[in-house]
Amino acid sequence: MMLPLRSLLSALAVSAFAAAPLHAQTVSSPQPQQPAITVTGEAHKSVAPDIAQIEAGVSNVAKTARSAAEANNMAMGKVLLELKNANLDAKDIQTSRLSIQPQYASSNRPGPTEINGYLASNMVTVQVRDTARVASLIDTLVQAGANEIRGISFRVADPSKVLDDVRAEAVADARRKAEIYARAAGVTLGAPLVITEDTQPGPMPMRKMVMAQSASAAIAPGEETLGVTVLVSWAIKAP
Repeated sequence: MMLPLRSLLSALAVSAFAAAPLHAQTVSSPQPQQPAITVTGEAHKSVAPDIAQIEAGVSNVAKTARSAAEANNMAMGKVLLELKNANLDAKDIQTSRLSIQPQYASSNRPGPTEINGYLASNMVTVQVRDTARVASLIDTLVQAGANEIRGISFRVADPSKVLDDVRAEAVADARRKAEIYARAAGVTLGAPLVITEDTQPGPMPMRKMVMAQSASAAIAPGEETLGVTVLVSWAIKAP
């Protein structure tokens, strides 16, 4: 038997109303976040660098670009030959900059500035895998004709082993701090929930400008400091 339209609509409304609570029950409420103590741990270690980098080369000025380039190539050839004679590996000698730039005469008069010469420059970067040789190599460069020593930097060739020790110390530092907070709050420290690392493994370079006229360079490699910071969240055990 067919129901009247009004009765059919009333039945549908009652069914929808009855089903609504069942639908609401399927929505799960957010779970409370697990109690935790979050701290940072830090550790640093200073080590002697075992590799050095020297940037050096030849710069000269001539009336024409061609004559400047030719003179520069000849002078740089002598420098490269001496580096080769110093038993450096070819892979440790790399050209870092090669340029020829016009040089302008200083003038207070209006109008185009006159070119009075050209500056040719050729720089190489030398990796020195024995830091004790740095001073003697600088002397070799200067005596071979290098008139620019741009800088010297020192670093640890493979910092991974040192950083692994520092990482363990940083986590231990985080646990020490977390235990202090746990005792103060009257709770017990549980297992770590999250460990996030922020490393600063880069070297702290020592740069020293060396005069080309110096025949005896005094070099101090110093130390490189490697550091790690960790952010650790420790669970709080239920009583």
